[in-house]
Amino acid sequence: MAHTITELCVACGTCFDECPVEAIKEGENIYTIDSEQCTDCGTCVDSCPTEAIVA
Repeated sequence: MAHTITELCVACGTCFDECPVEAIKEGENIYTIDSEQCTDCGTCVDSCPTEAIVA
């Protein structure tokens, strides 16, 4: 199951830089994860400083 970025996102870009499959996109106010591209690897979860990414 793809991960989701919650409203806790501060748009720092850390997850964007860490995603190995480029599933994370810059949104209007927060980043988003493309569920079709996400491989559920968890790299973004581990890199997020605000714990804004959930499974």
